[in-house]
Amino acid sequence: MQRLVQGVHKFQSEVFGSRRELFERLAAAQKPEALFITCSDSRVDPTLVTQSEPGTLFELQNAGNMVPPYGAQLGGSSAATVEYAVSVLKVRDVIVCGHSHCGAMTALLQPREALDNVPAVQSWLRHAETTRRIVQENYAHLACTPERHVMATVEENVLVQLENLRTHPSVAAALARGELNLHAWVYKFETGEVFAYDAQSEQFVPLAEASQTPSSDSARLRLHARGGRPGGPRSVASAGA
Repeated sequence: MQRLVQGVHKFQSEVFGSRRELFERLAAAQKPEALFITCSDSRVDPTLVTQSEPGTLFELQNAGNMVPPYGAQLGGSSAATVEYAVSVLKVRDVIVCGHSHCGAMTALLQPREALDNVPAVQSWLRHAETTRRIVQENYAHLACTPERHVMATVEENVLVQLENLRTHPSVAAALARGELNLHAWVYKFETGEVFAYDAQSEQFVPLAEASQTPSSDSARLRLHARGGRPGGPRSVASAGA
């Protein structure tokens, strides 16, 4: 805790003064470029990874970077954050970003009874039941290391949550008007790499190599459903995971 307090003092004495104009401008209004949905994992820092200034990203972080389907959580914070970002702040892009070594996705692969001691986590992971089913049906027979199995789950979950986003009325309306783009990313924090789902190759590829055509249509994106090879040569799951 003392380290955090010292950090606040350092910010106030050494950082804020040199950035005062920026913070005064932000005090008047915010106009973020994107809604960035990622995991609450302490190793994931959206502004650090994207090298963004304060005010650039509207952030939603929770265990497993989940976006429950609309109506699944009446008055839920995820739905409220999405709605505010899209309908009020008018962000042009929404990024769902999973990450390597995700504890939530690791837990999702475990027997349900293994989570009996964390009932809130067990309940929350129900929003990834589609991910669980996809992984069981399409990856269980593959010979791969536990690490690659988890990474494949991370990939599929990002795409599932992107589909869940489409069920939100604010998102569906903005997509229909051509005012919103959806993006699926996976961050490999041990190497600093960011992979993006490429609609043309139907795989996750290094961000710099991904097609810049955003995922704004209603086509299904899941790897197995689009013919992509689970854990294929261009997927994150095979990139030395």
